[in-house]
Amino acid sequence: MLAYLLRRVLYTLPIMLGVALVCFALVHLSPGDPLVSILPPDASVELQQQLRELYGFNRSLPEQFGLWLWRALHGDLGTSIATSRPVVTEVMTAVVNTLRLSVVATLIGFVLGCLFGFVAGYFRNSILDRAASLLSVLGVSVPHYWLGMVMVIVFSSMLMWLPATGAGPGGSDHWAWDWEHVRFMILPALTMSVIPMGIIARTVRALVAELLDQEFIVGLKAKGLTGFGIFRHVVKNAAPTALAVMGLQLGYLLGGSILIETVFSWPGTGFLLNSAIFQRDLPLLQGTILVLAMFFVLLNLLVDVLQTLLDPRIAR
Repeated sequence: MLAYLLRRVLYTLPIMLGVALVCFALVHLSPGDPLVSILPPDASVELQQQLRELYGFNRSLPEQFGLWLWRALHGDLGTSIATSRPVVTEVMTAVVNTLRLSVVATLIGFVLGCLFGFVAGYFRNSILDRAASLLSVLGVSVPHYWLGMVMVIVFSSMLMWLPATGAGPGGSDHWAWDWEHVRFMILPALTMSVIPMGIIARTVRALVAELLDQEFIVGLKAKGLTGFGIFRHVVKNAAPTALAVMGLQLGYLLGGSILIETVFSWPGTGFLLNSAIFQRDLPLLQGTILVLAMFFVLLNLLVDVLQTLLDPRIAR
């Protein structure tokens, strides 16, 4: 098992290097001057040159990439152009907020998705199957920024049950798992959970339907095993794939929450990326994308290892 783990880690290293190169290239290929947000309209040529030297924009792109990568390996992602604060500080604060929201959304999606998937798989071609399948398709198909705005209109503006924006009375810096803060998380978490719910429900439904037709299930039924006994064997065989899908969906939510966090003004990486894009803050944009990409790569590695531990059929 140790050799398998080391081999997977070695496979991950070139992927991380490629991700870093793609992040750097995509950001620098976009048009516009990154210093336009801090330079006054009447800035002198000397001031422009000093700022370009300060942020390293006077170097060639290969030199900038090498210097940026070397600093990133040492935990230095540069300084934000807009705020003059270290990028690492801003990104890690936003990552904690996004991770908090994404984990809750993934858990909600996993529970509801498994519930709908098992019901649809056990009662194939029934009304329950069609209803659960319809919910899963709607979850994947509905535009989630639109769903977020609808939920704000209904639950915040019309019913006034839940707050529409923000992260609590004390903000994200004073977050606590109490009702005064959790109530700010309910609407964005429910909106984000729709995607993993639909995908997990469809995956589990297909797994359960396939497992119920397997020979070992037929044999267990022939031996007189029914009800919870059959259910336990189905869960045991479907769990590795379902957990793998859940892990991947958590990775997608970490990097794909920009629209939902913008709608609800949740101070996470999506909200930070949106601000960095409009301000042309290249160091902040690069650092945020790199950290999210590394999270996704490491999460894939963790899911791969866990699936191998849970499923003995996967060769090590």
